[in-house]
Amino acid sequence: MPVVLPFSQALRERTRTGHSDSEGATFMEDLMSGRGSRDDYIALVAQHFFIYEALEAAAESMRLDADAAAFITPQLTRLPALEADLLFLIGDDWRDAIAPLPTTVRYVDRIRTVAATWSGGFIAHHYTRYLGDLSGGQIIRTLMQRQFGFETNGVGFYLFDQIAKPKEFKDVYRSQLDRVTWNAEERERVIDEVMIAYRFNTDLFVDLATAKDAAA
Repeated sequence: MPVVLPFSQALRERTRTGHSDSEGATFMEDLMSGRGSRDDYIALVAQHFFIYEALEAAAESMRLDADAAAFITPQLTRLPALEADLLFLIGDDWRDAIAPLPTTVRYVDRIRTVAATWSGGFIAHHYTRYLGDLSGGQIIRTLMQRQFGFETNGVGFYLFDQIAKPKEFKDVYRSQLDRVTWNAEERERVIDEVMIAYRFNTDLFVDLATAKDAAA
């Protein structure tokens, strides 16, 4: 008999290419290698604010959904940390100083659209963002602290102080994915939506690079 992969494993393997494309975008390569500037990092944080504002508003509307509820926890909430980071990085007028880039506008619209009608789509975006933050995001935090002299201010977004053991948390999250009673067609839809989320991430890095070049 053929071996049937747990859904979380199939999801991870089927979306690996999209994930690596996103990580390899030139903007992030420069930022991670020390070629990027503090302003580049601030620009990234600003776009995160709009994305997580939409994602965490969607979480509020999804709390009573039977499938989505298992994934929604205050341990993951990032918006207050992003607000504190932007206050530290930009100053009191940070809200007036930032604006969503074109890809961010489309990304936010996508999150709001799927979350309005489809818990699987919400979970796909939730998975893409938060498990990424708990994984590669921790490498980003360490590098930004090293490059720009941050301690906790400025990188609070990446500090999950309510999650003592990220690996265990991610293992539980993946086991929750395996327990959702989606049929094969729905699982394919969720995988496709994760790939869409990764494409948004990659396109956002292109937007950030374009905006940087235009400002030079």
